[in-house]
Amino acid sequence: MRSIRRILLLAMASLACLVATAQELNCTFEIDSKKVNNANKDIFNTLQEAVNEYLNTTVWTDAQFAVNEKIQCKMYLTIAEYDESTGKMKGDLQVQSTRPVYNSSYTTTLLNFKDTRIEFNYDNNEQLIYNEQEMQSNLTAILNFYALFVIALDFDSFALNGGDPYFEKLGNIVRLAQSSGESGWKAFEDSKNRSSILSAYTDKQTNAIREIFYNYHRLGLDQMVTSVDKGRQTITQSLETLKKIYDVAPMSVCLSMFKDAKMDELVNIYSKANSTEKEKVYETLYPLYPTETDRLNRIKNTDPK
Repeated sequence: MRSIRRILLLAMASLACLVATAQELNCTFEIDSKKVNNANKDIFNTLQEAVNEYLNTTVWTDAQFAVNEKIQCKMYLTIAEYDESTGKMKGDLQVQSTRPVYNSSYTTTLLNFKDTRIEFNYDNNEQLIYNEQEMQSNLTAILNFYALFVIALDFDSFALNGGDPYFEKLGNIVRLAQSSGESGWKAFEDSKNRSSILSAYTDKQTNAIREIFYNYHRLGLDQMVTSVDKGRQTITQSLETLKKIYDVAPMSVCLSMFKDAKMDELVNIYSKANSTEKEKVYETLYPLYPTETDRLNRIKNTDPK
């Protein structure tokens, strides 16, 4: 699977000569501290630099990545509260990742998710240390979770269940964090926390979302460069699996995550589809996402040109 990913990306890139190994992520981490008043903002600059270094220099997997193969991702931390006396920060974290589509200049969004349960302590100039076996801090646990989740989704999009090793790592992160009592990790705490995300992608009732990821990206988008109609038909078929997930777990976070990553893209994909295929996709998605009427109507009613 690693060789498949490497071959695909090298084929897409004109910089094939850049074959030196490198860390897996090319991640931009930014902090918005506008909501915090009367605080020394230097600590946020220090934290931003420390997290960028941590995400982009930690070796997360055993896979070998060339420089031009790095997974592109962004994280935006919005600080809502900060206690200078304790170093406690609260806010939300927006995580986005993309991957290139084979033999094209197009990039597709794999993840676009906001975690609203971000709480951690950070001391100025604190060193962030990666440890698979122990939870060093809630901050590093959160960063580890999303870094490996981004990697797992990326590998899943290139090979069926290709992200298995990284979902195993995610399971260990969640288990360690749950024993800490920190917010955002507890089972059944809410339907969109980090424990719920892991469950959505690994539980038998809903883990077909990973099969969708492979069919949609590798067998769908990646094939559209040679046959738009064939690739789109595969995507149409993959969307039917969403309905099966909805039937057993209508509140699963994986359904809303798929929508947030893919709805705008689906509008574009089906802009040139025939009316029968448009209607089929509309009928598949509307029961799942009834609040998305505007975008779903664009899928249904756009005239092919």
